[in-house]
Amino acid sequence: QVQLVESGGGLVQPGGSLRLSCAASRSIFSINTMGWYRQAPGNQRELVATITAGGSTNSADSVKGRFTISRDNAKNTVYLQMNSLKPEDTAVYYCNAVLIAMGAQYNFWGQGTQVTVSY
Repeated sequence: QVQLVESGGGLVQPGGSLRLSCAASRSIFSINTMGWYRQAPGNQRELVATITAGGSTNSADSVKGRFTISRDNAKNTVYLQMNSLKPEDTAVYYCNAVLIAMGAQYNFWGQGTQVTVSY
């Protein structure tokens, strides 16, 4: 079992920056993949960025060059640095952890943190 707690959301003007944090309740060293997803009103939840245990990253085309995902295994925390924010980045951002154990895959989600990009 993994509990995930997001923080760092808020209201920011277009062009601004925010850093989201996702604190896990256990060591993330052995968690296969951690990531950030987002869901805007009326839309499906979509991938923002992921990072594997080995440090490989993947991100959506819409955020490439603006968002950076990173992980600090010592702090059991994953971060999402968001720069050059746009109104279309407005959404609830969710942290995700994928754990593979005993041949099964387990998905864990945080409660989400609201990001609003507006004047």
